[in-house]
Amino acid sequence: MLHTFRFSWPRVAATALLSVSALAFTACKDDDDDTTKPTDLTGAKQTAVATYASVASATYEDALSAARTLQTRIQAFVATPSPATLADARQAWKDARRPYGQTEAFRFYDGPIEEVEGLLNAWPLDENFIDYTSTQPTAGIINDVTTYPTLSKSLLVDLNENGGAVGGEKNISVGYHAIEFLLWGQDLSATGPGNRPYTDYLAGGTASNQARRGQYLLLCAELLVEHLEQVATEWRSTGAGTYRARLLAMPADSALQRILTGAGALGAGEMNERLQPALDTQDQEEEHSCFSDNTDQDVKLNQLGIRNVILGTYTRTDNSTVTGPSVLDAVRAADASAANTLATRLDAATAATQAIQAPFDQEILGVGSAGYNRVRAAVLACRAQSDQLVSAAAKLGFPLVFPN
Repeated sequence: MLHTFRFSWPRVAATALLSVSALAFTACKDDDDDTTKPTDLTGAKQTAVATYASVASATYEDALSAARTLQTRIQAFVATPSPATLADARQAWKDARRPYGQTEAFRFYDGPIEEVEGLLNAWPLDENFIDYTSTQPTAGIINDVTTYPTLSKSLLVDLNENGGAVGGEKNISVGYHAIEFLLWGQDLSATGPGNRPYTDYLAGGTASNQARRGQYLLLCAELLVEHLEQVATEWRSTGAGTYRARLLAMPADSALQRILTGAGALGAGEMNERLQPALDTQDQEEEHSCFSDNTDQDVKLNQLGIRNVILGTYTRTDNSTVTGPSVLDAVRAADASAANTLATRLDAATAATQAIQAPFDQEILGVGSAGYNRVRAAVLACRAQSDQLVSAAAKLGFPLVFPN
């Protein structure tokens, strides 16, 4: 059963990403002389699924490890609020987004992520639901000690996505973007990220309920690790009952249909929903990681995740590589022309997303501006890439329909 979209929205240092020169055109290399890759279609399909499972497992393991580091940095910050510990926590959040952004290509087909995705990465977030804002200094769960006298993980989970504006900001209480807001605060700058003072967490400091704010942040960090552990466990082992085992036991076409649905739906649907509304409204509140100004990196990481799926490779945070026979190899075994077109569109989408500049909220300003055109080009390139995945699936022998 195909999963319907739950639209959720997410800057690590640019140097942390592969450069365009490193990425571009690698999908189009000539593999004719590589005798290690299967040439029969059935074998190519089976080995592509096995590679995908290994790539997914490694990516989630890195996301979990980075979340644990983030939790440790948040614990240090709450214990001793200072400019230095706040900066460390913010950097750890950006670092944690790098592997997680690449996992989004594993969504949209009822995999294990769908059970907790809304608790990890849901967006857009109504700041007033969590904490004070410039116009409502006593707003939020943190400041409402009468309604919520005791904070707990179960309370925050129960409150997540419970109400909120229809078609607009949601009552998001946990996940990456709740943590992002608690670390950066509102983005009230036209040229930079939010600038929440560390004294919001210091006894006798700014705002109110400083200790309670720290408790809330600690609970969010703990939940982030728990929910990622749940997903990573399903991909870690081939033992009976795990999702990885079930995927590997499926007919190859059924597994590949899920794999291509995830990659294609991310490019054609989710990324479109994160980019096109921002172009239409030119509003910085319409960007995925608006508090930290990390949105340009989110887009690049999502496309990198799609690339990982198609090319059967993932560069881990320790710079080791997981690689093997790929989806592209399977398509090539079925139809060389379709594979070449897919490789070309994959490179084009990668180049287009890499061209987006920071900060994203300045890129989208001015219809027809250079930045606007860069974002628009990325939207179109990602759609074309997904269109070719539909064609590639047909060559592999099964239909591909993305969720609406």
